[in-house]
Amino acid sequence: MTMKKSLLALILAAALGSAVAAAPVRPVDRIVAVVNKSVITELQLKQRMAEASANLAARKISPPEQSVLARQVLEQMITEEAQVQFAQNNGVTVDPAELDQAIARVAQQNKMDIPALEAQLAKEGVSLDRFREDLRRQMLVAKLREREVEARVTVTDTEIEQVLKSSGTAHRGEFRISAILVSVPERADAKQIETLQQKAGQALAELRSGQPFAKVAASYSDGPNALQGGDLGWRPANSLPTELVQMLDKLKPGENTGLIRTAQGFYIFRMEEKRDQSGPVMAEQYHTRHILIRANEAVSDADARARLVQIRDRIQRGASFAEMARLYSEDASNTKGGDLGWVNLGDTVPDFEKVMVSLPQGSVSEPVRSPFGWHLILVEGKRTQDVSSERERMLVRQQIRTRKIDQAYADWVRQVRDAAFVEDRLEEK
Repeated sequence: MTMKKSLLALILAAALGSAVAAAPVRPVDRIVAVVNKSVITELQLKQRMAEASANLAARKISPPEQSVLARQVLEQMITEEAQVQFAQNNGVTVDPAELDQAIARVAQQNKMDIPALEAQLAKEGVSLDRFREDLRRQMLVAKLREREVEARVTVTDTEIEQVLKSSGTAHRGEFRISAILVSVPERADAKQIETLQQKAGQALAELRSGQPFAKVAASYSDGPNALQGGDLGWRPANSLPTELVQMLDKLKPGENTGLIRTAQGFYIFRMEEKRDQSGPVMAEQYHTRHILIRANEAVSDADARARLVQIRDRIQRGASFAEMARLYSEDASNTKGGDLGWVNLGDTVPDFEKVMVSLPQGSVSEPVRSPFGWHLILVEGKRTQDVSSERERMLVRQQIRTRKIDQAYADWVRQVRDAAFVEDRLEEK
């Protein structure tokens, strides 16, 4: 993260975008939407529209008309609010200490302390309290995604073998793509589907008339990345359906597909860049063990860390790390004494990796915080290895898992949104 972009945009650029800010309702402020028992006000909507416009400008994307932007942003806010309420109703919380640490990390990554961060936010018209609330809600939704979707997604060895044996395995390319999604509700009738197909057709017509893809995405797409111009980043060919790879292979950078019907709705993809990833892959590897204690409704963040401090003390006094992992770790690796095998750079989350790389061989780390909880880390060996075949298998596993999570999360979010009571008052005057 750099200070070239707005600090608030750090939240807006996340996969789900920032959550609805908890602003007091002013007497002159009107309600533009009701989501179950909560409301979204016009003031909140205008604040989010201003942030979305700034984010688009930072990406050099022309924003859509204000009425279109208002509709896009409001729908995003409604979806986010439905998720936040689901989290709150199902016991998902963010510990205050955990939130403090997240804010400290934002400040540290921008090479400043908390007072300097507060001063910078004030220059952008954002209070620290509001930034804190936005970040808390984003973390809440991230925890919800992990619990309701990611924790339930598994990849079997059979699935990996099927991909490795398929013709698609020979494709070592990667695509940087953007997408427009016109979402179709799960129980949509024929008339709704026809209307949504016409909307997608209008987006395609604008593209063919020469309108920038990013602007059309910001105007039409229902995807969580719509206000980032639909950018999906780099995607390995093996992580995409074979039929889509065949279409993308035929596209030159700057070209886009026609309408593609999927279970989620109507897609249009744009090819941004291509690259080839064939050849040997040399990687630094770390033979790593860890012990994980998760914070949850019953165990606070501080308690989870304190438990690891006690476990570390026992290891320092001669207890076996592997035995402590078997007894106390809440990760699936506990049956193997916390053994993660040989770990490549990039395989773990940044907070974990930073400590793993700097840790002297054979020593046990202090408690380390990651999005998954608190860890003790032990590095038993280090090496540089050609991991072409191993890497391919691991990448296939990750790609299958990513594809499953993306699809499952899109379906889950749609179900949560459809189940919420929503009263849209945007057009009311």
